[in-house]
Amino acid sequence: MITTQSADGVLKSYYLEAITEQLNLSANPLLAAIERTTSDVWGKDVKKPVVYGVRGGIGAGKEDGNLPTASDGGYAQLTATLKNLYGQIEITDKALRASQSNEGAFIDLLGTELDGLVRSASFNLGRMLYGDGSGLLATVSAATNGVYTVDSVRNLAVGQVLDIVSAEGTTVAFGRTVTGVDRAENTITLSGSNLSIAECKLYVQGSKGLELTGLGAIFSDSETLYGLDRATHGWLKPHTVTNVGTLTENAIQKAIDMVEANGGGRVNFIVCSWGVRRALFELLADKRSMESVELTGGFKAMSYNGIPVVADRFCPEKTMYLLNTDDFRLHQLCDWQWLEAESGRVLHQSASKASYTATLVKYAELMCYRPCGQAALTGITEK
Repeated sequence: MITTQSADGVLKSYYLEAITEQLNLSANPLLAAIERTTSDVWGKDVKKPVVYGVRGGIGAGKEDGNLPTASDGGYAQLTATLKNLYGQIEITDKALRASQSNEGAFIDLLGTELDGLVRSASFNLGRMLYGDGSGLLATVSAATNGVYTVDSVRNLAVGQVLDIVSAEGTTVAFGRTVTGVDRAENTITLSGSNLSIAECKLYVQGSKGLELTGLGAIFSDSETLYGLDRATHGWLKPHTVTNVGTLTENAIQKAIDMVEANGGGRVNFIVCSWGVRRALFELLADKRSMESVELTGGFKAMSYNGIPVVADRFCPEKTMYLLNTDDFRLHQLCDWQWLEAESGRVLHQSASKASYTATLVKYAELMCYRPCGQAALTGITEK
């Protein structure tokens, strides 16, 4: 007979490993290409010492001359707080009791809940990779009769639970569910009473300012990154070319060359918006055969001079990132785990509800050790 105790055992011994593999390797091709590590985690923070520039102490000289002088610069410490990532499933007591004598029905019930958890977590992890850590999903420009016009629906999907924050930074509504998304018109509908507030901002519930430090932060104009001043540490600034217009091979190659010149590394991963990938395909289609490569996690991508090119829905429009994934790490306190009570149970009865919940947790932060070794082309004419 199925009980909450046996359900606990199934979640911990059978499902956890499968869920972890899916979220680490199958959620997003860029995430799968970034190494995960527990190193340099100190308490609640990541503190990563890095070396930048070329060290002194090297030189040619006379046979009886003085030896080169070593410089004492070139070291810095990147610091960031681990972000708290959560995912939750809920099973009603009625559904659990109905499947007590039918193991197959219980497995189907649990599998459905976990499939939904993996899809939602994959969506949000992919979105965070391209965000700036603020958790901002979109900005509302107009609201009429419960229909909200936003600057982009790229980060929005039906079922998301959002907080609405005014332009002044005051939260005006909590826990509104996205009930509809019109991608052609850049509009959404939300649950609850109508709001006539324009210029407000949308965030995932409770997530404002608490998400991973993604590419949006690394390629932003912010004054600081990982606790360091960019004006003082110029190597924290990636190479960016704006207003590219029509995509050309020369523009791509120049950016690749600048990555090597600025950071000493090599581009091994290109990610772009769907429209930019179409522009690249059109550019190369008549010049060479389009080869494909298989990536970690089973993803397939087109290839540009041996470099995989991935189109991602969360990549900003008209944008191409040229990255060296060897410069990135996902620092984590631990891999995905179930939140356990003192008894070791992972299924907990919900307060004031006839249901049980289980919460998946991970404490992690994305860090780029060499921002100057990354590049972006923006303002590309899409196809």
